[in-house]
Order: sequence, then C-alpha cells, then structure tokens
Amino acid sequence: MCMDRERNLSGGRTLIEFRRVDKYFNKPGEGEYQVAGDLNIQVRENEFLVLFGPGQCGKSTILNMIAGFEAPSSGELTCQGRPIEAPGPERGMVFQNTALFPWLTVMGNVEYGPKVRGVKKDERRRRAQHYIDLVGLQGFENAYPVKLSGGMQQRVGIARAYCNEPLVMLLDEPFGHLDAQTRYMMQDELTRIWQTERRTVIFVTNNVEEAVYLADRILVLRNCPTGVKAEYEITLPRPRNYTDPEFLRLRREIDAVVDRTL
Repeated sequence: MCMDRERNLSGGRTLIEFRRVDKYFNKPGEGEYQVAGDLNIQVRENEFLVLFGPGQCGKSTILNMIAGFEAPSSGELTCQGRPIEAPGPERGMVFQNTALFPWLTVMGNVEYGPKVRGVKKDERRRRAQHYIDLVGLQGFENAYPVKLSGGMQQRVGIARAYCNEPLVMLLDEPFGHLDAQTRYMMQDELTRIWQTERRTVIFVTNNVEEAVYLADRILVLRNCPTGVKAEYEITLPRPRNYTDPEFLRLRREIDAVVDRTL
C-alpha cells in the first residue's frame, strides 16, 4: 500500500531520523552539486526498511550519512535523538564488496570489532561463535576469505557486523555481485537472521523484486537530488513467494513509479 510520506507512521519508536537534510558534493572542475534535498525520513525500531531507486540516485549517500562516513550539509540527522557525527558501534555496515581482512580467518574477521573495543578474548570468541553459527558457517572458523565463495564471504560480513551488536544494520547492495541462485539464498538467509535477531535493518537495492521480498517498508527514492518519491508498507506474510499475485501486483506498482533516467 502506497502511503503519504509525511504521515507519522505507527508500529515502533523512531530510531533514525532525517529532518530536512541536504547533501552537497564538490565535483572537480564542475563545482558543487546536490545529491540529497530536503530529506525527511524516520526509521522505526526493529523494522526492515528498504531504500529502493535507480543506480546513482543517492541511496548509498543516505546510508553513508547514517553510518557516519559522510556528514549532512544542512539539516538534522539523529540516532536515538542524538546527532550522528561519526561512525559508531551502534551502526553496523555490510558492504557490497564484503571488505573482509584477507589476512584474518573467519573467526578473526567476525571478532575484530569487539577485539578493537577491548572485549576480553573468551567473551568475544563466544559472541563471534554465536554469529558464525547463526549465519551457517560453523566449521569454517579457521578458513581465510580467499577460500570462501562470494555468498560465504557475505555471511562473514553479516556476522562481523552483528558481532558488534549494533542497534541498526546498514546493508549497501550486499548481494548485487552474486549469481541469481546465491542471491535468492542469501535473501532467505538474511530474512531468517533478521527474524531471529530483530534488529533494525536498512537495506539498499536497485532490484524491485528484492525490495518487495525483503521489506517491511520501501522508500522509493527519486533521482538526484534524492528524496522520498513514494512509500510502501509491505504486509505480505513471510516467507514470500515471487509468483504470488499480490507480490507481482506490488512489484508492477512500485516499478512504475521509479525514475528511469538521470
């Protein structure tokens, strides 16, 4: 169901909030250009929110601002009512390219965050093992990333982010480079993990099927300067079926509102 984006949505307290956020970048030789304009977004606790739109429309910029990698040019961006001014352990990031440390094992990668924060070895190993088991990689604790498939590497990335026990998980097109079969499998795995952990997830994709399959709520973003063009609450029961008539109807409706050219 498409919803008015100004509506104050119920169903969970606000965790992340954008209030009239603008973002500008400087392009060498061309000067300043606007990537995001007048962003007003509320992210609810424990929801699975998908940011959906065409390539290069500003989806990753929104995620990077939430992560603290980029700062808004103007407006307010908060997490639990506090300004986001830098990266923090309450916001875990999973990248498309996994960004694993090749010199560390699966265990070494997953426990890295707690180790840097000074968590004692027994505790961080216990926590890391829990998330390694959760993503289905038990038995691969001593394997190095080069020995893992693309899907397995993404599982390590997800486990590593979860091991910091963040309030919100940020996933930037994490399955975009995977083959179709592995991508479908990882969508199911991510849904299972989210249902087990019940943390807030913000997921970026330019694939409409993936958006409808995963989301509690979809924000369709317009082209640069990006902003919310349409909003959909997805109430289909899980597990979802790609061939269900209502799934197909939603896919067509959402796909029809997407900007197609930059």
